[in-house]
Amino acid sequence: MIFSLAMKPKLNLNLVALILLLSPVSSCVANPSLTQNSDALTLASPSPPIALQPVPASAPPSVPAKPNNNKLGRQQPYSVIDEGKQPRFSVTGSQVFSKGLLPNYQVDFNESDLLNVLVNVKKYFDNHAQQDPDVLREGLLGTQGLTIADIRQTLDFMISVLTEDMALKRPTRLKDSSFINTHFQVIKWKPYNPQQPNQNQLRITQYAVFSHLGSRTKTAKFDTPIYQLLPGLAPPEFYKKYTKQEVLSGLYERGGSSYGKVAPLAYLTRQGLEDALLQGTILVRFKNGASAFYNVDRSNGIPYQRGIEPRNQKRYWYFKQVESIKGYGHQIDTKIPIRPGVTFAGDVLNIGLGKIILLEQSSGSAKKLRLGIMADSGGAFLPNLHQLDFLAGIFPSHAEFQRQQPQVPAYADVYILIKKK
Repeated sequence: MIFSLAMKPKLNLNLVALILLLSPVSSCVANPSLTQNSDALTLASPSPPIALQPVPASAPPSVPAKPNNNKLGRQQPYSVIDEGKQPRFSVTGSQVFSKGLLPNYQVDFNESDLLNVLVNVKKYFDNHAQQDPDVLREGLLGTQGLTIADIRQTLDFMISVLTEDMALKRPTRLKDSSFINTHFQVIKWKPYNPQQPNQNQLRITQYAVFSHLGSRTKTAKFDTPIYQLLPGLAPPEFYKKYTKQEVLSGLYERGGSSYGKVAPLAYLTRQGLEDALLQGTILVRFKNGASAFYNVDRSNGIPYQRGIEPRNQKRYWYFKQVESIKGYGHQIDTKIPIRPGVTFAGDVLNIGLGKIILLEQSSGSAKKLRLGIMADSGGAFLPNLHQLDFLAGIFPSHAEFQRQQPQVPAYADVYILIKKK
């Protein structure tokens, strides 16, 4: 799988379901025949159009609302935590955030893809927040008086606006910077990078899902497995004592010391494995024409080490088969279905799930704003207050990724949107 709202519009889920059914798959996805996750809502064009009626907002019972004075200049310190929930350094909100206004540029995103991910993030808050307290962390923006209730209400408002505009077959108001400045707090995000204190724009990287040829059985070409943990084995966390290099030495293969404790899902080339481990999801194409998505499930608990080549990392992930590209989630079966072009990965622990992101980018001689949502994370972002990763799409190779990837700047001015009260 992150704001304030004067009116909480009622979400017509039947209408949402109708609209997404006819919505096109994101243009960033290279294989349009791929089936989207069954957890993701699908829409069809409603008839007749129905205008949504707003209802008064209220905080969810499990998340008490706090006074929101939106004073972004307060100096309350915040302890930035890492993947192990250990403090790494302290900052104040004013070192990272300030009030701002969007420039009068065109706002760009695919409406149906954004709506799909917004709804899926909202479903994660609704259904899994109590089992995943990490998403109830207010993080650094909490020092500015912003609450989880504000985040959820922002999601509700954006879903309502998109649903109504799409139902009426009109350009969505969320692509109008004037509408955004009127209805949202615009918070400028200044990067905080202890290693590069002079960095003045967020670093923007891109990630992708790569499709690789593979085999159900080991062959001379496809000799590197991806494994699935089997249920009910004792001790339950035996896999945490093995590094990636130990796993690849063959200890799970026939004749190995831990043979039978895991199941091979597919065999890839070594590069295929590295792409799967680095990106978190891989699309494997088999000789008989079948294909399947595999997503990281559980790791051996060894943190990702910055500055070390991927092949030399000791972290190793076990996988499960999934129906589509998956983002953040505390368990494999609850991970958020995401779509390229509208999804950012970032520091969920310190910045927060569900943050609405806008970044400035050039479009020819002009500039525009790309809008998306933070619905994914990763080891490189814990902690990380100076970088976002943009989900570019599905690509058959690194060469095609370099050739076809969206034109996203390496560094950009970035804003977070919060619905005004």
